[in-house]
Amino acid sequence: MRRFVLIATLAALLLPRLALAVQPDEILKDPALEARARALSQELRCMVCQNQSIDDSDAPLARDLRLLVRERLQKGDTDKQVLDFLVDRYGNFVLLKPPVEPQTLLLWTVSPLMLIVGIGALVVMARRRRSVALEVGALSADEQRRLDVIVKSGRPN
Repeated sequence: MRRFVLIATLAALLLPRLALAVQPDEILKDPALEARARALSQELRCMVCQNQSIDDSDAPLARDLRLLVRERLQKGDTDKQVLDFLVDRYGNFVLLKPPVEPQTLLLWTVSPLMLIVGIGALVVMARRRRSVALEVGALSADEQRRLDVIVKSGRPN
């Protein structure tokens, strides 16, 4: 029984790695063209999944884009022509790594700015906590006496 559970667990863990988005009917017969298509597919964003390449996505739109890439390659387009065609059609968002341009500046700056703002907020919070702790200071003689009584007796008075 333990072997079965172990095998089932391993199969469940490995199954996502074995599932490939590229279907057998999409694969080109020419290995060189297929390699180019796969390389291009790794550079293109799935418009549905958004954080996956079309090579990794099972979405129908990703499949359509993979087929379109292969079709353009079979027609003789260069890699740059294929990418330019898709950017013209879908905009820079289709690229997983869009170029730094005035239109994409926001994409490139928001994440670092948010990181800086977050670190700044943590620093401010830490300083406020430290200043509150310093303001509290030591106990007065009366407070210290009451604390000693509580600690010795085990209950408050």
